[in-house]
Amino acid sequence: MELRYIGDMVGTHGIKGEIRIISDIEFKEEVLKPGRILYIGKEKQPFTIKRYRHHKIYDMVTFEEINDINDVIIYKGDSIYFNKEDVQVDGYFSEDLIGLTVYYQDEAIGTVKNILKSKAHDIFSVIGDKYTCFIPNVSEFIIKVDLEQHKIEVQNIEGLLNEN
Repeated sequence: MELRYIGDMVGTHGIKGEIRIISDIEFKEEVLKPGRILYIGKEKQPFTIKRYRHHKIYDMVTFEEINDINDVIIYKGDSIYFNKEDVQVDGYFSEDLIGLTVYYQDEAIGTVKNILKSKAHDIFSVIGDKYTCFIPNVSEFIIKVDLEQHKIEVQNIEGLLNEN
């Protein structure tokens, strides 16, 4: 089982145990689909999604096993996870790119060490022997992502690649 972080339970809504999640995970409609099992807290307590909806900035979820606010309030502030092996998506999760080698004109320039979130797009933090840079995950910079080959091909725009 490969558990992936979704977000945090920040509160409840109503008295029937609906929870509010703050999350910026991709493919929410697939990850938070009814019938999917989510894991909450340090003990990774499993719960089956009964219903999902989006409300304002929150992802609202109710579980099959919970029908009362008192049964779920104890998880407020806890992290929520899903099993990546249970989710089939057309594409990839940002987390899948951490550790991939970044290439510019067939030269390895570094490895994706972290992914920063911004309102517009993700930004890859790339660290290598010659380069340390931040590369926006937009088509002007990213030519190709190849998970099987464990690499990302980029094109340079003036000022992007500065030697250390």
